[in-house]
Amino acid sequence: MQFMAASGFCLHRLLRPSWVGGGMAGSGGFLLGRFRTAGRKSGYRRHARFSRVPDFRVMRVTQQILSERAMLPVPCLDRTPRPNTGQRRVVIIGGGFGGLACARALAGADVHVTLVDRRNHHLFQPLLYQVSTAALSPADIAAPIRHVLAEARNVDVVLAEVSGIDKARRQVQLTDGGYIPFDQLVIATGSAYNYFAHSEWAAHATAPKTITDARTIRARLLRAFEEAESCAEPMRRAALLTVVIVGGGPTGVEMAGTVAELARYTLRGDFRRIDPTQARVILVEAGPKLLGAFPPTLSAYAERALQRLGVEVRLNTTVQQIDAEGAQLGDQRIEAANVIWGAGVRAAAGADWLGGTDDRAGRLPVDASMAVAGQEGIYALGDVSLFTQDGKPLPALAQVAEQQGRHLGRALRKVGAPEPFRYKTKGDTAVIGRHAAVYTFGRFNLTGRIAWLLWAFVHVYLLIGFQRRTLVMVQWVWRYFTFERGARLID
Repeated sequence: MQFMAASGFCLHRLLRPSWVGGGMAGSGGFLLGRFRTAGRKSGYRRHARFSRVPDFRVMRVTQQILSERAMLPVPCLDRTPRPNTGQRRVVIIGGGFGGLACARALAGADVHVTLVDRRNHHLFQPLLYQVSTAALSPADIAAPIRHVLAEARNVDVVLAEVSGIDKARRQVQLTDGGYIPFDQLVIATGSAYNYFAHSEWAAHATAPKTITDARTIRARLLRAFEEAESCAEPMRRAALLTVVIVGGGPTGVEMAGTVAELARYTLRGDFRRIDPTQARVILVEAGPKLLGAFPPTLSAYAERALQRLGVEVRLNTTVQQIDAEGAQLGDQRIEAANVIWGAGVRAAAGADWLGGTDDRAGRLPVDASMAVAGQEGIYALGDVSLFTQDGKPLPALAQVAEQQGRHLGRALRKVGAPEPFRYKTKGDTAVIGRHAAVYTFGRFNLTGRIAWLLWAFVHVYLLIGFQRRTLVMVQWVWRYFTFERGARLID
């Protein structure tokens, strides 16, 4: 750089493109722009832009500039917290149903809110199984968190992963070494699927919890049909056309129904050497009935509806082993190319940051205001919280988390302890297939076409954004009349 100054060079001129401006010549008489200066004695013909012979002095100078620029420090992510303006600092960990509802309820309040999530999008998980089976695309059920909160000027969104909580310093620690200070903390990290002390099964039985999981399941399902088309060995072909789904809750029931419809209707005429309608779908439940939280009449209806689709329902059956070739269901071995997990959930990270919990599912016990027991100014909501109402813990449902988040956000707008929360159910619903669904609200139960329409209306309404609601509705209507699924892509 000293040489550059002595030679009368200007850095921005040297790095300036040759087609911008003209006469960019430096002292010494060599070419820097559109023409050569008179100081350079040469018999070569003048070129409109550059000399035909490269000037090695320019090359040496350029190399020196690049080498010195390489020595400059690389800019790093700025995690410096905002100056304390006197506003209360509320930090929300998690951008799911509960965390996002809390942040939206705090929009415009006299508090500074920071929402931290390791993903940049909010995911509508109740429809994730439809991404897994090519009925919808990921963008149909995911919304960028920043866009959702764009109008909330007092809310910052941080894309980062939390590694811990320093309760003494009142800081949220991040994996990149940064930290975020807080006065009040909301833990809304959600849940993960529970493999019941068999974490090694996760490599062979994917659970639909994230978009990546859903795309993995979709690719495996579609690839199995493609491989079966070119497979000459009957036993291997049968395994490729077998899908085992573990768990008879809403996720397992809905997954089994849509996989069966994919094979029986959507893929029916797409292959020449195999018959997709002969695909085998097995739903395994350790308990005595499907949809354990629903009334027995609705559970029986769901079982019959699945059997009409060709699904084999196995109740009172436990999974003994899962590997790359299939699963051991009770005393029977099933060779299957696809095993999908939907049995049980546990709380995601949260309790460990605060010293652990006695709850087997890893949930944080909270009081009526959702404050974590023994933790001043720290709250938990949604699947990560253990909230007891009328002597029973609230279920891990999206509507529970959303109501808790909205209530806590409104309460935190005020100074003082939040008001007690009470969950008001809007009913539970699950879809089995075309014209087949169940809905329960107290003693009021619905099945069939009416329940199916109600399920569709509720889920479309809960999606974020008019565009997504419209796109999903249009795709459902199109699929209703044609049985087509446009997202049949293998990544």
